[in-house]
Amino acid sequence: MTGGQATAPATGSADAGTGRGAILRAARRAFTQRPYAEVTIRQIAADAGVSPALVVKHFGRKEELFNTVADFGPAAAELFDAPLALLGRHMVVTLVVRRRELKSDPLLRVVFSLGNQDERSLLRDRFHEQVTDALTARLSGPDRSLRAELLAGHLLGLGATLSLHREGAGALATPEHIADLYAPALQKLITGWAARGPR
Repeated sequence: MTGGQATAPATGSADAGTGRGAILRAARRAFTQRPYAEVTIRQIAADAGVSPALVVKHFGRKEELFNTVADFGPAAAELFDAPLALLGRHMVVTLVVRRRELKSDPLLRVVFSLGNQDERSLLRDRFHEQVTDALTARLSGPDRSLRAELLAGHLLGLGATLSLHREGAGALATPEHIADLYAPALQKLITGWAARGPR
């Protein structure tokens, strides 16, 4: 591994056999692609291949399930859990590993909320608060908010690229090799400003 050490997240299987992961993936698809009023627990259960009762057991009512879908906090906490000097690499490795474990991207669903004025706009608000603002708080130096927005864009761009090329070279590359190529641009936004000196 080059460019410092970054530890990939543990590949836990807490959701294995429970259907929870499948329900959450189905709910993310439903709530990001259709207006809230059109989504039903029964549809989500059918898409996940489980019973409606199991959806309710894991997540409660539709409102509670939507709030889970709109919560980027756990993903952000995992993505940002590294010292600033290693954060760029950690974010890339973690994003790629979690995508492969979850079979979905932990952040990309926010893109489907763009331009929507119904409840899906909550996804944008939560993303801004839990991802962009959290990044801003971690950074120091000039243009913190702008750098945080650009970092969030890099993460979304990586997720979109890997989704677009599901059978491409990225699917065959290790998370560490993807980080070798992609993380330096993120790290420059995190700490690279300090090397430029005063403007």
